Amino acid sequence: MATQTETIQVSGIRCERCVMRLAGTLEGTEGLEYANANLMGQVTLSWDDEKTSRDALLDRLSRGGFREL
Repeated sequence: MATQTETIQVSGIRCERCVMRLAGTLEGTEGLEYANANLMGQVTLSWDDEKTSRDALLDRLSRGGFREL
């Protein structure tokens, strides 16, 4: 298992409710080990790169209305 960690900047986070919506978007993602977002749009993700990829996580975020800046 090789864990990758990255902090990315996303659009679509304006309030605490948005952070909760982002959490719901990522919930249940196989291989995602950790996710944390703040109100400035910074999202820190840690994932097992044998089970998922950065692109797959960004795609899931995009489908939830959050786009990488």
